[in-house]
Amino acid sequence: MPGRELPAVIEALQFGFMQRALAAGVFVAAACALLGVFLVLRRCAMMGEGLAHFAFGSVGLALLLSLPPLAVAVPLAVLASLLILKLPERGGMFGDAAIGMVSAVGVAAGVLFAGLGGGFNIDLFSYLFGDILAVSRSEVAVAVGLSAAVGAVLLHFRRQLFAMAFDAEHARTAGVPVRTLDRALAALTALTVVLGIRVVGTLLVSSLLIFPAATALQVARSFRGALAVAAAVGVGSIVAGIAAAYAFDVPAGSAIVLVNATAFAIARLARRG
Repeated sequence: MPGRELPAVIEALQFGFMQRALAAGVFVAAACALLGVFLVLRRCAMMGEGLAHFAFGSVGLALLLSLPPLAVAVPLAVLASLLILKLPERGGMFGDAAIGMVSAVGVAAGVLFAGLGGGFNIDLFSYLFGDILAVSRSEVAVAVGLSAAVGAVLLHFRRQLFAMAFDAEHARTAGVPVRTLDRALAALTALTVVLGIRVVGTLLVSSLLIFPAATALQVARSFRGALAVAAAVGVGSIVAGIAAAYAFDVPAGSAIVLVNATAFAIARLARRG
């Protein structure tokens, strides 16, 4: 970063909007990164993408009814995550098909609600593309609380989730409540996705789940190490992305994702080297 931009970024830290953006982003990124490790190992990474699209429809409904977006999106996204698990259990459908169906319904609902409300407004666009620099104090509080809860649950059940990720059948025979933990994992994914769409938007939120986890799995030599590296990459991408967005006047969500992608590329090259 040129020397002229760095002092400007440091000076910007005195502003409330920058402090709120960093606080919300760091907690959300850490939770997404930890959860992403389990999702990637479980081969369920695209669940985040499907739930993000469904959350877009939920936000559209909330704005149409003049309700708080998080109050509507969180419970509906959790229900959608459980539906994604339930549909394949009935037979005749694979998990990726269920994700695709839920995703399509969410996007269609979002467009429908936008049309009923007179078109896409600024609030809906902020959830579609992300607007971390406009995060409110209440949203920071929700992000911190829910992210801390997600992290606590994941760390408490990390051994059981680790066993599930590599061999669900063996874990089940060993007494691990696989079905219950699957549902908990899906619900936690819904929570983090809803929080994440405020940071980078519906279109890019899955990157907070996938990139840090994929990067960590390239370089970490243990499961605990993978969790630590993923969290560090996720948090680092938020800090670097927000700094780049402010310094160069580019969208924060895009900058965060590109930092994540760069970190993955470096890790991949280092592993192959």
